Amino acid sequence: MTAKKVDVLLVGAGAMSSTLGTLLKQLDPSLTITMVERLDEVAQESTDALNNAGTGHAAYCELNYTPLKADGKIDTSKAFTINTAFELSLQLWSFLVEEGVLPNPCHFINTAPHSSFVWGEENVEFLRKRYETLKAHHLFADMEYSEDPEQIKQWMPLIMQGRPKDEKIAATRVAYGSDVNFGKLSRSLVQNLQQQEGFELLLRNKVKNLTQLPDKTWQVELKESKVGQISTINKINARFVFVGAGGAALTLLQKSGITEGKGYAGFPVSGQWLICNKPEIVDQHYAKVYGKAPIGAPPMSVPHLDTRIIDGKKTLLFGPYAGFTTKFLKTGCITDLPFSIRPNNLLPLMTVGMKNMDLTRYLIGESRQSHSSRVDSLRKYFPDAKDEDWDLSVAGQRVQIIKKDAQGKGKLEFGTEVIVSADKSFSALLGASPGASTAVQAMLEVIEHSFPELLEGEGKERMLRMIPSYKQSLVDDPTLLKEVRERTLRVLLLGSDVCIAEHPTSNASTS
Repeated sequence: MTAKKVDVLLVGAGAMSSTLGTLLKQLDPSLTITMVERLDEVAQESTDALNNAGTGHAAYCELNYTPLKADGKIDTSKAFTINTAFELSLQLWSFLVEEGVLPNPCHFINTAPHSSFVWGEENVEFLRKRYETLKAHHLFADMEYSEDPEQIKQWMPLIMQGRPKDEKIAATRVAYGSDVNFGKLSRSLVQNLQQQEGFELLLRNKVKNLTQLPDKTWQVELKESKVGQISTINKINARFVFVGAGGAALTLLQKSGITEGKGYAGFPVSGQWLICNKPEIVDQHYAKVYGKAPIGAPPMSVPHLDTRIIDGKKTLLFGPYAGFTTKFLKTGCITDLPFSIRPNNLLPLMTVGMKNMDLTRYLIGESRQSHSSRVDSLRKYFPDAKDEDWDLSVAGQRVQIIKKDAQGKGKLEFGTEVIVSADKSFSALLGASPGASTAVQAMLEVIEHSFPELLEGEGKERMLRMIPSYKQSLVDDPTLLKEVRERTLRVLLLGSDVCIAEHPTSNASTS
């Protein structure tokens, strides 16, 4: 069987691969790119709308991105990193909207103010300190803070309904926070790629094997499944392979055999949401409101009550409720975790397992909760919530990274990580949150490692048209930030209720 030759093979058709394919085609339209997806549609796993929170992660409201340091001060390093990474995404999306690559922004991104809400003296003190620290920097200069129940009621009416009048509370707000339909975004990017010469999308194709040939290219064996037909085997020869297959990326990284992938393991976590579609309730909330994770809960389980706008319809979502699973994908197999165990990752896996028995018990306990107990958790944020108004929805799978520490044992990571082979011919992305929000930064890292020639001369000029702040520091340059942020907010209609009003099927009210 003769293998088809391409410059780039993208494994997975979600946020990461669609972003990388778009960037590469913008930088060099002559590249031949094939995207393979095991399912029969694009962006159906973690990228699909209700498989993730849809938060445009900018560290405005996520309290776990600003922990307290040992000296009692707020650690802003992660918040700054995530905020500036999301600004890169906003810049690229703005460029693609202006160029007609992406549709009207209302179809994939909408304003949903980002708020934090806490109660109790200690938590209020923490939020006040966090606000004062972040507000002092130009990245977060537009953040508002209040301990006034009437002001907070204007920001988040549902959260104040039925709440004790003498309860000590506080909230912050950034009015131009966003709700992103990453599924719609990714499908729009892939649809545009399909219109370009030199791009091919192969659905219902699963990677069975990856072998690096003596000339450093990769021969990838695909198993194609068609309804009512016997599966067929196809082969592709690629100069470069990127694996952006969500939780399945770990398994494919192991199949590649690259040295840089040894020692990695995965800790799969399932998720669930409570969802409300009743207009009389939905219309009273217009924000993404994040709180503090309960004691003993992992950072991935920070509770939040969210406005979601999907295909013009406004709904409410609360969660996530974490659960224990051994699957690496929502459509995966229970053998995914055991089959990922290798001699080179056994010690890190065992070390993390022994250190995190409380986490495992917590996840198992979460998965066994009754509907009433889940709504009890919701009532901490929406005191008047009724069991019958909320339905349970299964979210996407997350596979947290386990990697070797300095002692050769293991540590559990809660971010994302790009892995690139020494010869720069293979790359994979592992991890979860903030995930899709920082896809542009992650994929720029892939390009910088494996396609540095595309960022020279005219390529650099093209990149600066797409991302004006590329290779410049938004943390250090308030003038540049002002220029870029004014443009992205204007082009993407953020901070505006225009998008919601334009959707004829919307039941939303932003008053």
